[in-house]
Parts: sequence; structure tokens; C-alpha cells
Amino acid sequence: SPRAEHHLSTQFTCRQSPLLLGRFCGQECVVVGSIAEITAQLTAPGAPFEMTEVEIRGRPVRIWKNCPPTLPAVLDVMRGHGELPFLVYQDERLSYAQHDRRVAALATALIEDFSVEKGDRVALALRNYPDWVVAFWAAAQVGAVVVPLNAWWTAAELEYGLKDSGSVLLIADGERAERLAGRIEGLDLRGLISARGAAQGWTDFDDLLARHQGAPLPQMPIAPEDDATIFYTSGTTGSPKGAVGSQRNIATNIFSLMFCRARAVLRDGGELPDPDLPQPKKATLLAVPFFHVTGCHSAMLSGAYAGNKVVLMHKWDADRALELIADEGITGFGGVPAIAWQVLEHPKRQAFDLSSVEYVAYGGAPAAPEL
Repeated sequence: SPRAEHHLSTQFTCRQSPLLLGRFCGQECVVVGSIAEITAQLTAPGAPFEMTEVEIRGRPVRIWKNCPPTLPAVLDVMRGHGELPFLVYQDERLSYAQHDRRVAALATALIEDFSVEKGDRVALALRNYPDWVVAFWAAAQVGAVVVPLNAWWTAAELEYGLKDSGSVLLIADGERAERLAGRIEGLDLRGLISARGAAQGWTDFDDLLARHQGAPLPQMPIAPEDDATIFYTSGTTGSPKGAVGSQRNIATNIFSLMFCRARAVLRDGGELPDPDLPQPKKATLLAVPFFHVTGCHSAMLSGAYAGNKVVLMHKWDADRALELIADEGITGFGGVPAIAWQVLEHPKRQAFDLSSVEYVAYGGAPAAPEL
């Protein structure tokens, strides 16, 4: 209405972007802009998601101006979360500060005990333990290319991934180490580290952390276009392919997710939070593997940047999921559509307080309209 248009033009302003929700005449009025309009507001000069252009390998590319350019830069942000809870696994709880100390110890061990240099491939073959996250950030901090291997792979498939990636070091859990028994001798590896289960001839993960406890975090000059990760495709039509990601590539996804959420809020007529005020932290229930981009990029990485809590499941179980949602104040969970169905249709669902849940995310398979 003309009155709403007048109200919008004269009063709907804030530091971050025009607000799309206002009150007048005692009634609520929602004015929703188009996707293009809201995108322009969020990415304008001085806006939280301002974009700029840089040249990458001879081509102009738009980037988030305020996004950390590398994984070590993301780790610097994580360090500021201090004693906030980060990782929860069964009876284990790890704060951001505790995680940071473990990363510093392991990063030091990678350099001093295994001579890992910038650009070396370091493979991870573990299920979703807190050790996976520590190993990921330690390898990233020293400039190694992190190679998350599929923990469901057979011994032959793991051997293929190690050879194909050119990995010089393997960090595996006891189950994966046992699976690879008899095949290690044929691999050109500089070292073997075993977590959560001793393996003959392997260096124990916890012993390494204890040996280098209190070590300062190593610093390495790392550029945004340096290689950061090699994630493997599923191999449904042949051998799995190693997809290389740069430092800027993986860090960019953090801001891309934040932008999509901010745009959705504004499209719904909401307001963006004041960046100068403390925001309530979220809690994610993670039932999908870290070796997939959903578990690593979208859940762990974005959650760590925001200072959120990430609750890990040993394996998906709807009964246990209901308990964790209620006990840990889970704000978001997901995976494939079947996971959402199992929670929604669980016969005991009404017995648990699930009011903390704000979103359920799923993909990887077609979702029925009824869902």
C-alpha cells in the first residue's frame, strides 16, 4: 500500500541492510524484496557480505571481501571462542581451547617427527571421532593438503586412495589400521599414526599429543590459492576421483552458507542480528561422515567458525538422536531424507523435548513432497 511504501522509504534502515519488517497503525506489515534486491543489499559496499573481484589463475573471480582466505585464518577465528564447547562425542567433551592445544601439539609433531612440509599430502582414515577434527586442523595449519579417505572403503580401496593421492602420512583409527594390515609395506608412506586402537608399527596418536603438549602453534606462509584438500568422489562409474580444493575454496563455503541464511531471513521478513551483540550459539547433531563435504565443509567448518557445538554420533540411530537433541539443545540436524523421516515418524518422538530444533537439512537423495 502507499502507506507501507512511505514507511519503507522513510524508516526502514539499519547499519547492515534495509529492514523488511515494520509496524504501523497497530498492525504488522511485511514487505518482502526479490532475491536480486536482497542480494544487492547484502553484497553492497560496506555490507556484511560485500563482494570484490580478484584475479585467480588469469581469470577475474568474485569473492567475499570479509571471508578468511585460508584454513589457518579460520583457525585463528576459532581460537577466539575460548572455553565454549566445540566437540561432543559420547562422554567426551572438547572445548575450543582444548582443541586448539591439541592442534598445536599435533601440528608440531607433524613437522618435527614426520618432516611434513607444505604441500605434502596427509591422509585421514577415521570415523567421526574428535581426533579426525584435530588431525584435519593440524595438517591444514602446517600447509599440508588434507586427504579425507572414505572410512567405509575396503582395504583395497584405502590403498588405492593413498597411492592415488600421493599421501606421505596416514592418520587412521584402530579399525582402519587393522583393515590395512598386510598392505602398508607396499605404500610409500613416511609415517603411520593410529588413534583409538594400538596398531603394531604405528605411532600412537595420544602419545604424540602428550609428547608435544604445550607446544606453540607452528606458523607457515599459506596463500589463498594453495591446495588445501583432496576429497574423493564416490566412484560409482569407475575409480573414485580426487577433487582438489584450494584454501580459498573451502573457506569461501563458510560465507556462502552464512549469506544464504541471511538472505532467507530477510526474504521471510526478518531482521539480521546486530553484529556487535553476542549471539546465541547453535548446536549441530552430525550423523554424516567428515570425509564428505557435507560433514566437513557445511557442518564442522561452518559450525567451528561460528563457535557452535558439534555433537557427533558413533552411527545413526533415531532413538539416540532423540536423546541427544533433547539433552544437548540441538538446533539443527540432518543428512539424507530417511534421517528426517525416522525422527518425524518415531513412535517416541512426543516423549522428548525437541523445541530447540530450528532446522532440518537433508539432501543426497530425492525428498518426497510429503516430507
